[in-house]
Amino acid sequence: MDRNLSSVPESAKNSSSSGRLASGTIQVFLAEALLLPTGLLTAAFLTRQLGPESYGLFLLATSLVSWIGWSITSAFTRTTIKFIGEAEDWQPVATTVLQLHLFLGVSAAVIFWFVADPVANALGEPRLNNYLRSFMLEVPIFCVTYVHRSVLVGLGKFSERAIATATRWITKMILTIALVAAGLSIWGAIIGSLFSALIELFVCRFYVRPPVWKRSQIQMQKLWGYAVPLFLMAISLRLYDKLDLFMLKLLGGTAAQAGYYGTAQNLSVIPGIFTLAFVPLLLSTLTRLLREQELKKAQEMSKNAMRLVLLLIPFAGLAAGASSEIIKLLFSDTFLPAAPIFSILIFAAVAMAMISITTAILTAASRPNWTIALTGPMVPLAIAFDLWIIPKFGTLGAAIVTITVSSLAALATIFALYHLWKIFPSLLSLGRSLLIAGLVYGLANIWETPNWLVIFKLLILGLLIPLGLLILGEFSDREIASVRSILKRFVSNLVP
Repeated sequence: MDRNLSSVPESAKNSSSSGRLASGTIQVFLAEALLLPTGLLTAAFLTRQLGPESYGLFLLATSLVSWIGWSITSAFTRTTIKFIGEAEDWQPVATTVLQLHLFLGVSAAVIFWFVADPVANALGEPRLNNYLRSFMLEVPIFCVTYVHRSVLVGLGKFSERAIATATRWITKMILTIALVAAGLSIWGAIIGSLFSALIELFVCRFYVRPPVWKRSQIQMQKLWGYAVPLFLMAISLRLYDKLDLFMLKLLGGTAAQAGYYGTAQNLSVIPGIFTLAFVPLLLSTLTRLLREQELKKAQEMSKNAMRLVLLLIPFAGLAAGASSEIIKLLFSDTFLPAAPIFSILIFAAVAMAMISITTAILTAASRPNWTIALTGPMVPLAIAFDLWIIPKFGTLGAAIVTITVSSLAALATIFALYHLWKIFPSLLSLGRSLLIAGLVYGLANIWETPNWLVIFKLLILGLLIPLGLLILGEFSDREIASVRSILKRFVSNLVP
């Protein structure tokens, strides 16, 4: 195998790695991006059917359950991808991680069954207890499914990973809307989510079947050496992810305020969708490059990944400028108080995207301990600021704390990468992105459009963003040619 690789020209290998990463990212991103239309359609339906108070209760239950599931899976996702990418025989690694996820998922569901009452009472919503108990059944399903996702990415099966994800988002929308429309209210939304998670698991098992009960012998010390710090990082980030919503509620916020804030949070998921698609593939590709001792190529790819996050800033500016119209279109006038919150949280989501990418690079570079050292302080810092700011400024105060702490943590991880590899995101790219963001924010804010015409406004201004970056010289001739080549390859794969 080494002889075959050595016979391939260096430029061809580099182009193949970048092309495969880009093509895989497009496929997985399109699958994950289905969360946006399906999620927005579902949210628009639920807000109208349930109203702010009931929708706020549903969001509280969803946020808590998803936090537990993501905390468990995030602990081992990067470890699984890295170890499977490095292993000659992937099944022992997959089986071990699968058994761990199954045990942790079931344990979490059982424990939470008994603590649902005090948790609901602490949040000031006793009605939440049975919703939480039922929703927690999704945690073990989600955990087991996510192991299969990680195995597919580690094996380079990006298309199969995309199909499984797309299946879940589509079925979740259909089942949720159908069951709620049938009169099941919040219970219908919970049941729809549970069954869509099961369907995704069946699709994953169709493509890859790691043994569930087989005993495996792997170097557990090395596995835990990565898993423990990444688990702590995952706990920290998951705590931080919904901390502002729960702190708002604990500090006297109403269920309606929680509904407004949760709506703004859900709407600011686009940068998160990008990282959800891109980060696992980036980690898998960097792991393979470093295994082949391609350090310079890994450094170049990492620098471009950080630059890519900077290019999300203009799109965040566009969304912020049109926030009121977007909220009004999707959720009705009732949810307009969510607009200023969304205008802040969308930029915080970009900062979190940078954190996801930089910590993935540190993981690939065998620095898992650095990730928790850099992200661990986020939760206590945010709690301290929340206790001070939220009582004075309410929902806007919670959003301001979120963007402040996220930005500080993003800067810390960037400087850590500079210390490790002497790489830094382009300041020119940052300047161009901020300039375009300011322009599109102003245009979106001034240009008022009625009802559904806001979609055309977003499309037109969205197309002006890459055009503006192109005019400012952001993209080189080589990058433009590479994009054309990747798009041609992607289209040719879709069309028989």
